[in-house]
Amino acid sequence: MSAPDRDDLGLGTWRRDSGTVVRRGGSWPVGDPAPLAIVSESERHAVPTEWTPHTHPMHELVWARGGTLTSRIGNQIFTVPPGYGMWLPAGIVHGGRVTADTELFFAFFAPERTPTEFSGPTPITITPLLDSLLVRLAGTGLDDGARARTEAVVFDVLEAADRRFALELPGDRRIDVIAEALLDDPSDARGLTEWAAQLRVSDRTITRAFRESTGLSFAQWRQALRIHEAVALLSAGADVQGVSARLGYAHPSTFIAAFRRVMKVTPGSLS
Repeated sequence: MSAPDRDDLGLGTWRRDSGTVVRRGGSWPVGDPAPLAIVSESERHAVPTEWTPHTHPMHELVWARGGTLTSRIGNQIFTVPPGYGMWLPAGIVHGGRVTADTELFFAFFAPERTPTEFSGPTPITITPLLDSLLVRLAGTGLDDGARARTEAVVFDVLEAADRRFALELPGDRRIDVIAEALLDDPSDARGLTEWAAQLRVSDRTITRAFRESTGLSFAQWRQALRIHEAVALLSAGADVQGVSARLGYAHPSTFIAAFRRVMKVTPGSLS
């Protein structure tokens, strides 16, 4: 099997699945959306699809059905499970990808006509009501009054999720090799002592570097990375036992407990 390609974002680049279609990030929507406050669109992707880093002149809310959405923003990777979306403020540089057989939804919000504000990239709960409202706005049959009323309800129900889905990437030369190895293979079982011996540094140096750059210990960061990988695998249809084994857990029960600590739900809710 050939090694997966990488993108050009530096440390923390994600592995590119075989057959991935890479698209240049666009400046959607095309043209001036005035007088609309929200422009909603969707598209289906039969194969894994990736967008190169780009920006939009409008705020963007993006979410997926039937697969997993991942977004890279600065030194953070957001793995967004079904039922959630990502709010991306206007002008923020981001890249993204979806797994195969995914229906991707976009809603673009004109900044000057959007009363709801978020301070930065923010996970959003995509409730059935919010989803149906935004899908309705994608239609062409609404008159101005109906569209205005629908947009007003969207702003009423648009809320940040009570969970975060960000993985902070270290970006620290003392531990970059560890982060890269784990990003390549989250099941890598080498522990702190083994890495310290390989890098010819002390355990304390590695521990301090992870704490300073991510706020987590080495073990906590590795667990968080594995859970992010699990979200993608489970959302794509993998079973809990298979994901547990693939990520290096000795027993499915250990994986389930770790997943629940991080995500506040059981992995079975995503599979």
